[in-house]
Parts: sequence; structure tokens; C-alpha cells
Amino acid sequence: MNVKRLFCPIQSYAWGSHNFISELQGRASPTIDPEAELWMGAHPTAPSQVQINGERLSLDDVIARDRVDALGGRVVERFGGELPFLLKVLAAERPLSLQAHPSRAQAEAGFAAEEAAGIPLSDAFRNYKDRCHKPELIVALTPFVALCGFRRVPTTRRLFDKLAVARLDRYLAPLRAGNPQEGLRETCALLFSASRHEQVAIVDSVLEAGRRLASDDGEFEAELGWAVRLGGLYPEDIGVVVALLLNLVRLQPHQALYLSAGNLHSYLGGAGVEIMANSDNVLRGGLTPKRIDVPGLLRMLEFSELEPSVLSPLTTGGAEAVYSAPAEDFRLSCLSVAGGVNVTDRDGPEIVLATEGSAMLASGSETIELQSGTAAFVPASAPPYSLAGTATVFRATVPLR
Repeated sequence: MNVKRLFCPIQSYAWGSHNFISELQGRASPTIDPEAELWMGAHPTAPSQVQINGERLSLDDVIARDRVDALGGRVVERFGGELPFLLKVLAAERPLSLQAHPSRAQAEAGFAAEEAAGIPLSDAFRNYKDRCHKPELIVALTPFVALCGFRRVPTTRRLFDKLAVARLDRYLAPLRAGNPQEGLRETCALLFSASRHEQVAIVDSVLEAGRRLASDDGEFEAELGWAVRLGGLYPEDIGVVVALLLNLVRLQPHQALYLSAGNLHSYLGGAGVEIMANSDNVLRGGLTPKRIDVPGLLRMLEFSELEPSVLSPLTTGGAEAVYSAPAEDFRLSCLSVAGGVNVTDRDGPEIVLATEGSAMLASGSETIELQSGTAAFVPASAPPYSLAGTATVFRATVPLR
């Protein structure tokens, strides 16, 4: 199999951008429908396509024809013959849901249970679309804002002390005594299990206090400002309050954030390149019109305090800079192409994506022009390749041996 240009589907979710992906690809904007995610990979929900002998074929079907040729022997042995990662361009004009992703064991158990229950994969009730876990890495292409993991409990106490919402006292009591991890677990359980009437009253009280304090230029101005914005979008959703337990993280272009299984998070706004294990599994707790599964989410979450690590790419001494993440399923790097770059350290399948400029990819006798917003699949069996031109290119592959 030779290198192949990818024809990639765009997911039109309500939170998506009307401008970013279309402008990245040089199409007219704003688009009529929101464009949230450009998918590059072989996930059966929305696989990319390649053209062979004039016919468009899905990448997952092409890989299945000769897995060793497409993926390489070690990837087939380790990951069961499937491309182990999924690459995306994500563009959030509005906040995403409050969500988390499963570990491998949780995904296998959840998928099996929903299969046994006879829930179709396309059913909106379905949480588990596959058996795979879903660690992920997001690299900002624009200024990017996210909620990520539970903040240190002493800092969270200060935030809620500043809000001074008496109605919250009994819900926050576990955070004021005992083990932080158990306190976070119990506070979340209490908030999510409150009656609908009580949840609405809590959110109203928090938003009233937040509006009063959000512009006071104090320690939590940004956190409270986002709570008010979320409350405007979801005025009766207890997720607005749960979100105040999380770290607010800002990324500048080319900075990154890694999220492991069980990390409660929400991407609030911005665009980026996202890579993850080859999975579409997500459980939601709020801030969405989609299905919410609080019991399932609570069983999945890691309630440890977290200080998110903002990652910058590590240069290798040449044109390539690597984002160091503890994932066995994927490796992501960025190539600054200014003239020519040779890629010789190949040991598996790759997807290469241009996000700026234009570059000519040459592998053996094959050449593909990579313009901004386009991608190519480089099978394991392809010879080393070169990139010529002026471009920013992201390279997704499997970690080397």
C-alpha cells in the first residue's frame, strides 16, 4: 500500500464553529451548519476514505485487507489489527459537555453490557461505541480554554467561601472535613442527586453571587465569569456548579493538555489538533442536550486533586517537536517545514495533517500535496518520506519501540 490522501468527514455538533474548519481548508465561511470536528482515522463511526483505482473506500476496510502492510507487525500484535489512534481538528464555538472517558477495563465492560442489552450503536442512549479506552491530547491552534480535573480542595474552599451561598453549605460539608478525594466524591454525588427543584435553586443562587463577583478583579474572576456564561447557556443545570470544582486552564497556540481516563473536563472554547486512542466513548454529566448518565459518570471519575500540566513541544534538534504524553496508543509531533524535511524514523502507520501553508509529501514514487486542512495516511510498509514546501504539519503515529 502506498501513501494515500485522506478524505475526512466533518462532524456537525451544536457547539462547533461556523468558521474555523472551513477557513482552515480554504472553503467559504461562515458555514450554514456548525462544524465541530474533522475526523482523520479509521473509527467505524466516521472513517476517513482513500481513493484506490478511482473508487473511494473507507480506511478501516482498506486496513482490514492487509493489516500488516498498513499497520506493521508490532502494531497488529499489540492493538489487534486496528489503527490505534484517531486524529481530529476540534473547533469549539460554544462549550462542550461536562464529560469523562473510560479506562480500557471500563470500556470493555460498558460495551459488553450495552451489547447484551441490545442497544444499537446508533442509539442516542448508547455510551459505549467501542471497547477502547480514550486518553487524549489537545494541542491549541488558537487561544484555547478548558476545564480539566478537580482543583486543589483548599483553593476550591476559598472560591466557595467567596461566593458565600448558604444553600450550598450542606453539599460542601464533605470538602471541609476529611479526605479530599472522598470529599470531592461525596460533594459531587450530593449535588448530582439533589432534587430537580433544589438543583435549580442552587444554580440560581450561585449565578446571582457569581454575577456580583465576576468583575471584581479578584482571585476567581475568570472562573466565576465562565460560570456565569455556562449558566446563561444552561440556566438550570447543576453542571454549572460542579464545573466550579475544576481547574480552569488556558492554552496558547502550540501548547497542549493531556487527559487520562476518568478526568472530568470540558473544552470551553477555541480550536486545536486532538489525538486520542481510537475511541468514541464518552459519559456526560451536564452542560449538554445529549444523554446524561450521572451514575455511570460517577463510577468512572477519578476524584483525585489535579494540577494540570500544560505541555510545550520538545524539540528533537531538527524540524520536529514532540508532545510528550504517557499514552501507548499514540504519539503526536509537529513539523516546521521550511524548504525540506526528511522523515526516516518510521515504525508503524502515520497520519500527517497540514494546518498552515502547503507541502509536497513524497514517498517512493508517490507524491501528495498537503494543503492546509488536508491529511494523508502513510502505511507502515511505505518507505521513508519527505516534505517539501513551507508548512506546519502534525504527525500522528504510534510510539516507537
